[in-house]
Amino acid sequence: MGTIPSWFGSFPKLETFNLYGNQFSGSIPTSIFNLSSLQVTNLNNNQLSGTIPDEIGNLQNLEMLALHVNNLHGLIPSTIFNISTLTTISLTGNQLAGSLPADIGLGVPNLQELFLSINKLTGPIPKFISNVSKLTKLDMATNSFTGFIPSTLCALTNLQWLNFEENNLTIDTSTPELNVLSCMANLQKLRRLHLVNNPLNTTLPVSLGNLSPSLQYIDLSICNLRGNIPNDIGNLSSLVLLNLGRNQLSESIPATMGRLLNLQVLYLNDNKLQGHIPYELCQLENLGDLGLGGNQLSGSVNLSSNSLAGSLSEGIGNLKVVTDIDLSNNHFSGIIPSSIGGLQNLVNLSLANNNLGGTIPNSFGNLISLELLDLSTNNLFGVIPKSLETLLHLKYLNLSSNKLQGEIPSGGPFQNFSAESFVSNSALCGAPRLHVPPCKNSTSASTSVLKYIILGILSAMLLGIFISVFILRRKRNVEVAEETTLLPQLQWRTVSYQELLRATNGFNESNLLGTGGFGSVYKGTLPNGTEVAVKVFNLELEGAFKTLDSECEMLSNIRHRNLIKIISSCNEIDFKALVLNYMSNGSLEKWLYSENYHSLNIMERLNIMIDIASALEYLHHGYPIPIVHCDLKPSNILLDHDMVAHVADFGIAKLLDGGDSITQTMTLATIGVWDRRNSFHKRGCVQLWYCSHGNIHKKKANR
Repeated sequence: MGTIPSWFGSFPKLETFNLYGNQFSGSIPTSIFNLSSLQVTNLNNNQLSGTIPDEIGNLQNLEMLALHVNNLHGLIPSTIFNISTLTTISLTGNQLAGSLPADIGLGVPNLQELFLSINKLTGPIPKFISNVSKLTKLDMATNSFTGFIPSTLCALTNLQWLNFEENNLTIDTSTPELNVLSCMANLQKLRRLHLVNNPLNTTLPVSLGNLSPSLQYIDLSICNLRGNIPNDIGNLSSLVLLNLGRNQLSESIPATMGRLLNLQVLYLNDNKLQGHIPYELCQLENLGDLGLGGNQLSGSVNLSSNSLAGSLSEGIGNLKVVTDIDLSNNHFSGIIPSSIGGLQNLVNLSLANNNLGGTIPNSFGNLISLELLDLSTNNLFGVIPKSLETLLHLKYLNLSSNKLQGEIPSGGPFQNFSAESFVSNSALCGAPRLHVPPCKNSTSASTSVLKYIILGILSAMLLGIFISVFILRRKRNVEVAEETTLLPQLQWRTVSYQELLRATNGFNESNLLGTGGFGSVYKGTLPNGTEVAVKVFNLELEGAFKTLDSECEMLSNIRHRNLIKIISSCNEIDFKALVLNYMSNGSLEKWLYSENYHSLNIMERLNIMIDIASALEYLHHGYPIPIVHCDLKPSNILLDHDMVAHVADFGIAKLLDGGDSITQTMTLATIGVWDRRNSFHKRGCVQLWYCSHGNIHKKKANR
């Protein structure tokens, strides 16, 4: 808070100047640039304004300069690029303008990381940047750079991360030697390539498959790419994300994409792709997000025999030209949308072996082209609609293993079906050849009226009991399979610091949801419009790494509708965060104690208690190794838009393996403030942490 005191310049032997993550405002005092011993200057995430003083060039022993996420403006002093000891320059998230020095790479031979994204920089990318041979990360995204992406970048053989997205850059295609996409085959350590939203105006080179085998992320969307997708793209076996959407790519999707077995996200939407969707895409078992819309593709997509869950959308009725839908052998629940009845071109429909409930929609009688209908092995109840008698082309019907009742229709195609179509239902009746009891007809009108009166009385008596049971069990019917079955989970896609910076508007205070023992939580919005909660760990607090360890381990291995879920993670040297589901109704603590929230009625309280109890039952009994949360309190219970409760904050949770006692477990609830540790950036070495599928790994890296 306030300005940075000028008396900091009175410590001539000071080596580390770290004021990261405070609310300092005003300008940077020039007195600190008299500290000739200074090796680390970290003023990240403050509210500093003014310009970067030219005197910064006096710090000839400086190794790290971090001024990102402030309000600095003006030019970047050229003196910065004459400090030969610099290894990291981070100026991201300011309002710096002007162009970069043409000789930028000549005076910083030891530079490894250069972050200049989210500023107002202009001009070309200097060719001399290729002289920084040790460069591993280069991020100039979200500026106004123009001209060609220099092919000299291909000389940076140590480059791991290249991000030029959201500029006005293009590629020189006058000769093959100048096409930077072709010569990038030299960058065999490259893991990330982001050129989104640049008018590259080129084709994808045939040699695209020769890029680094370590490449995990390629984002070339909105780049005005033409031509076809090279067959050799299947060589990039480490790819996790491939985004070629919103271009002008044509011809067919290469079948070789079926070799990208690590792929989790594939966007080819809004191009001019033609032909069939390759069956080989069905081999991508880790694929969680697929975008093929806005093309001229034909054929079918096989989604059967996967682990798809949730309910079927009413939007399925918009697939007006679809002829085959096979969603069998998944984990779909809920009801069958009546909108399916509008698909008059549908020939084959299979929803077999799911957890679908409700009744068979009457609208199925409108499927005039239907030849195959398989709804077997679900939880369907009610009668078989007589409207199905109008499906004159229906040749195969399987309604077995459900809870159907009443009379089996006898008209239309039902004359040709055998008993196998109806076995294992609760109370069907009909013709003897179907191996079901005959249907009983009422003997008189009076008997029929009496029957309905009695049924009405019984229904009224049972209604009260049903409502009570429904309230207590409403979350325990369809979801029970999800609570007790651990489905394979994908390794979540990691996101960059810059992505989270944009999502949270620079970690603006207006998006701050709260602070806790190990950091802060911000509301953010991802590019696809998804609202998320970003949990940022304060790495200067004792126990922060242990908390990150616990949350990664717990949340990546457990699956329950009343437990908070990880969407993504960010693991960089001095920034660690988890991206979680956003809970729009905040914490239970606010609903119980804040005057700004209305008091919860008895039913709301009961539902929340049931939700919490369901989560705890799963943690204690539904997971192979019992889990004790250790910090269950109202502030750690979050409520979504439907007031469904979710247990959160597993920072000190414990797995009760053979070394722990289930009946004697120490409670470690957070009740105080943790001691601050010294500066994160210590001379000699730093500890690098990263989270991989629920496991925390630690290694030391020399500075």
